[in-house]
Amino acid sequence: MNRGFVYLALATLGWSGNYIAGRYLAGAMPALFLNGVRWAISALILLAIARLTRRRVGLRRHARELVLLGLVGMFLFSSLTYIGLRTVPASQAGLISGTSPMFILLLGVAALRERPGWTAWIGVLLSMAGVAILMGATASPDGAAHGGPSGTASAASAAGDWFSQGPLVLLLASFTWALYTVLGKRWGGRLTPFEVTAGAAVYGAIPSLAFGLWSLRGQTLHMTPMAWVALVYVSTVASVAAYFVWTSGVERVGAGRAAPWMNLLPVWSVVLGVLLLHEHLTVRALIGGAVILAGALLTGVRSGKRPSAAAASERPGM
Repeated sequence: MNRGFVYLALATLGWSGNYIAGRYLAGAMPALFLNGVRWAISALILLAIARLTRRRVGLRRHARELVLLGLVGMFLFSSLTYIGLRTVPASQAGLISGTSPMFILLLGVAALRERPGWTAWIGVLLSMAGVAILMGATASPDGAAHGGPSGTASAASAAGDWFSQGPLVLLLASFTWALYTVLGKRWGGRLTPFEVTAGAAVYGAIPSLAFGLWSLRGQTLHMTPMAWVALVYVSTVASVAAYFVWTSGVERVGAGRAAPWMNLLPVWSVVLGVLLLHEHLTVRALIGGAVILAGALLTGVRSGKRPSAAAASERPGM
């Protein structure tokens, strides 16, 4: 087997762990504070790597593009993801993330004048149907409170909001990720994948940390040893290491063959959620997730255009 595909699988596994860690940390700290600490650490690491490898980040030269990418990808997307994970089990959150290819296609048509084939539009319809099924699935009581510090009491008490808030917040997160991807495609010719990731991380860390510190007012942190491990994980493996592993995989197999491997992320999220957090998925949730994944495959693989290397390489550490 081509080693590049192994790298792609490992990268999606690393990113899926962000959902597990984010869910675990739901009872340890405010979602916005988690996001601020995560990207502050990640930005420092990426800047250090840039300095050691003598790579340019273009913080001044491409300030406009990187500020917007940082706001959308690192601040909005990640913040919404962690907010959603306070009320939605990680496995179901991962399945909802499978709607990103649908939003990418729709935004690509609107902003980039792309012309997808008819199979891609079937994929959009399937994704929408999967979302409807998944949104109607009943959240598992066991999945609402497993794993986090103090029994994730805050997450458990908010389980009643699953229908009205959690899934909708995660759908909005999926949309902002699609917007980040489309913006990356638009500027892919001017920015390298590393410039996009490092530059957006730096600019995204600024509002993330500011809002994170604001959200901490009057709050108490509940950090256990495993909570510290989870925090280090999202700041290093999910934000930095997985990016380099993914990029290595893309370089070996090509962007067109790499892009469909993104669909492994929801699968890994379900597996890890069940194994590590002891979450339970209803049959209806599994059916909805399967329909979403089928739609994602049709939307992403048969869109009629091969994704650019930049688009396939960028990933702000889901």
